[in-house]
Amino acid sequence: MKVLYERVAGIDVHKDMIKVGIRSPGDKPWTRRSEVLQYRTFYGVLQQMAADLRKRGVTHVVMEASGVYTEPVYYALAERDFDEVAVINPAHAKALKGHKTDAKDCLRVAELFECGLLRGSYIPAAGLKEVRDLTRYRMKTVQARTSEIQRLAKALESAGIKLGSVVSDLTGKSATAMVEALIDGERRGQVLADLALGRMRAARKLADLSEALVGRFTDHHALLCRLHLDRIATFDTAVAGLEDKIALKASPWQREQDLLRTVPGFGDVMARAWLGEIGPAPHTYFASHEKLASWVTLCPGNYMSAGKRKHGRTGDAGTYVKPMLVNAAWAAIRTPGRLQAKYGRLVRRFGGEKNPAAKKKAIIAIAHTLLKIAYQVLRSGKPYEDLGADFYTRRESPGQRQAYLMRQLQSSTPAAPSPSPLARPPDPRG
Repeated sequence: MKVLYERVAGIDVHKDMIKVGIRSPGDKPWTRRSEVLQYRTFYGVLQQMAADLRKRGVTHVVMEASGVYTEPVYYALAERDFDEVAVINPAHAKALKGHKTDAKDCLRVAELFECGLLRGSYIPAAGLKEVRDLTRYRMKTVQARTSEIQRLAKALESAGIKLGSVVSDLTGKSATAMVEALIDGERRGQVLADLALGRMRAARKLADLSEALVGRFTDHHALLCRLHLDRIATFDTAVAGLEDKIALKASPWQREQDLLRTVPGFGDVMARAWLGEIGPAPHTYFASHEKLASWVTLCPGNYMSAGKRKHGRTGDAGTYVKPMLVNAAWAAIRTPGRLQAKYGRLVRRFGGEKNPAAKKKAIIAIAHTLLKIAYQVLRSGKPYEDLGADFYTRRESPGQRQAYLMRQLQSSTPAAPSPSPLARPPDPRG
């Protein structure tokens, strides 16, 4: 097989040790020589390793992704003038069972990379990496806040307080005031219900609240609720602080943020998360939106055997960006327009409104569409313009529309009842 790069190093990364396999031209024509070195993972040692590789004439370095252990190795190598430092998906260079060692791993990835059989993953620049770290930490903080709210709901249910059955948000102003009053010792349902604000003061709501707020709320439940409320307030402060820091870090890409905010479902949080996960110019690394969707695993998978397609599920990658795109999709379909119309068509196609699986499949398809829209918006530099709720209707020809309406009419027209075989025939004499 043709060798594209003359001197290549493959690295197998672990927590406390790395193996470096170097592939270089052999003594005879058309031969290759392999050499394996070992280094510790202290950053100074990693910098010395990068200098040693440059002295040996290595131009390309490749390593398998190993989570946070990969980052110091990558950045130590990035300080040197290598032609390319690539981080690959370990699944793309998986070893045969029973033939795996650290030395074989580093030499195998070097051999595959030198022949052009591996491609490095997208690694953001240092500034974008800081935005990514902060947006990911914000996501984890929001998830921890949600868990704490669920614990608060569990404590109230344990006390027989059915507040969650009447209000939609336990952290709203009305619900928080009621829980605070319970903690302070108030047990009268009517008094607690009178703390409701706004639309919750409707007569029917007040009656339900009066009954829902009567239970066996003890001092132990008051202690639990106090702890949960304090934790929720701490998380609220942390999220607000993170959003300020993320906005400051993402300010150099204000133009891209403005473009992304024109996409339905994209707000400040989603636009900055996109910058951290995919970058302000995805077209410079991903040749098409199909390649990007495959990397995020928002496109259908292929699994065919013996001419039969087994399933088309999406993959497991995109741990952070895929949930954010799905959240953006749920927000996008609330606004009348092309995406809302597409969602309705897909739900009907996949099984109807009463089928939960149909809604899940449809929302993944809308998230895929949002990814394609954002890719094209950043590529063209032009804001998104919605095509209208009647886009799909206008795209159909009059003949197709007429045939569709005729089929709908025929399916909705009740058929004439057939005569029963036991019915008596009419008397010809009248």
